[in-house]
Amino acid sequence: MHSHLHTPYNANCEEIMTALDECHARGFIQKALGACNDIKRDVNKCLAAERYQRAKRNRDQARENRKKIERIWADEKVLEEGGPAAAVAASAAGGAAAGEK
Repeated sequence: MHSHLHTPYNANCEEIMTALDECHARGFIQKALGACNDIKRDVNKCLAAERYQRAKRNRDQARENRKKIERIWADEKVLEEGGPAAAVAASAAGGAAAGEK
């Protein structure tokens, strides 16, 4: 058995799911004889497509988040190693020391 189908995540499949509900409401004989099977296959296809799109959006968002984190890590590594600001300060101090001699 699956979870509740009528959710905001499956809004694009609402029409097909309603048709399946109506088919099932016609009675047990309809379900037992397979009269609703084609509609059920359509529901499954629609839900699979929705799930695929949702997973793709999540993957893309995760990749973007990972890029941001890696940029932050790279910036922190530069700062830990002395970074450009430290290099500029060191060269300025070195130049001043050379001028004093």
